[in-house]
Amino acid sequence: MKRIVIAFFALALLLGTGYEAQAQTKKKKSTKTTATTKKKGSSSKTAKTAKPKEPPKPTTVELPYNSNDCLFAIPLEIDKPFGPTTAPDGAGRIQEVVADKANPNLFEREHNSVWYKVTIPYNGELEISIAQLSQWDDYDFLVYKNTGQYFSNQVMLNKVKPVAIHMADVDSAAMFASVMKTGKGKGEGQPKAVAPQGAAKTPAKPQAKKPADEPELPVFQSNIDLKPTIGMSCDAADKMFTKKQTGKFIKAIPVRMGEEYYIVLDNRTLNGQGHTITVSVHANAYEPLVLFYDKKGKRYVDVDLMILERGGNEGERPIIKDEHYRGGKVKFVPGFSYLLYAKKDGYFSIYREFNSRELMFRDTIMLYHMERTERGTTFTIRDLDFEAGEATLIGNCDSVLNDYLAMFRNHPDVNFLVKGYVQSYGVNAEADMLLSLDRAKAIKNWFIKQGIDSKRISTAGMTKNEIKRAAAAALSDHGGFSGIKAELIITGKGE
Repeated sequence: MKRIVIAFFALALLLGTGYEAQAQTKKKKSTKTTATTKKKGSSSKTAKTAKPKEPPKPTTVELPYNSNDCLFAIPLEIDKPFGPTTAPDGAGRIQEVVADKANPNLFEREHNSVWYKVTIPYNGELEISIAQLSQWDDYDFLVYKNTGQYFSNQVMLNKVKPVAIHMADVDSAAMFASVMKTGKGKGEGQPKAVAPQGAAKTPAKPQAKKPADEPELPVFQSNIDLKPTIGMSCDAADKMFTKKQTGKFIKAIPVRMGEEYYIVLDNRTLNGQGHTITVSVHANAYEPLVLFYDKKGKRYVDVDLMILERGGNEGERPIIKDEHYRGGKVKFVPGFSYLLYAKKDGYFSIYREFNSRELMFRDTIMLYHMERTERGTTFTIRDLDFEAGEATLIGNCDSVLNDYLAMFRNHPDVNFLVKGYVQSYGVNAEADMLLSLDRAKAIKNWFIKQGIDSKRISTAGMTKNEIKRAAAAALSDHGGFSGIKAELIITGKGE
């Protein structure tokens, strides 16, 4: 039966190749005809019509020559795809994995293998997604938990058992039927992508409300077309696949923070192709869309972004480090604190520290406003408190002003003006003007005590006309006092 299937498969490939050759010949002739028509005077609309640009193909990652051996396993980062790779080639200097009578569910030997390792940053379930460049390849993988010193020797002597086994054979008959059904080998001999059984379903995009003055959310496209072929998933049912089985995903395994795991991925197919591998830890995480927005320009901007995760065994773990971050989902795990730092030329940097508990109460979007450093940019402060009728700062002034302090520390060339405000009925405009100026000076003194050069800061109070307008608004039928306590206005850049 197998010989008949292989014979049909070979015939399908030959027919597919012939069909593609004819299609290419027709396409070339058609192109020449179109070019001739344009020379004779085709319409300008047709001539200007351009084909949509295809997204750039991801750069292939060349596997190190020694990555076939456990000692030189490639370290992977959680949630960051590695690949697409070149094809694994050979078994390396040492055959670490060899099946025997006591361990039949291992590779009979390594064919074309590559070793990976990953350190677990938080408790959860280990998931693995392997996207093969060719579904005709027969990839198998084993997962081992690092036992410490001489680990590779223990693996070689079969003294360490794998904690996850995926040895499923390729269902050639099913793929052959799929190719025949989709057009006798069209599309480079690959069957159409079908969602693998047991694979995690892609969650629906959250329907988040956008502010009225902001454009629609940008569309994000991954630079790697990830179509999981095999792996480990929380939604899978099978705990392992032996050689006699055909399947895609096995069940994820529980893991704990600080543990290290090794993954050996082997391609039994001769002259096969590469893959992309992604390792993640499934946990009850919060995954908002993180965006940066220029309100004045009414557009989203890319930034140089770094987000550090604190509280794990690794100290500070970078979960995002991107010089041209355009926006996307970020995973924040309960029990950790985070530091976010974003910068871009012509804008104030953003520095935020927060913990996962604060995030759970937010929306599905974390939107940060990028304020420009140009002259005239104004920051309005409403939550600042003073003693009644005085210029003494009270209450939470530190927490209110600390964000602005970080901005001006990160941009020592930017000068600014502090303008104070008061709530006035206009009874004594002169006194109110002086009080507003004194309050501006109190804020200036706070910045000076925090290390900001006094030469960078100027002060101003309300004018007499502003006092009159404020009093008139407060005394009107539907009036009231303005909530503005102060403004910080960019006056320019120093030397």
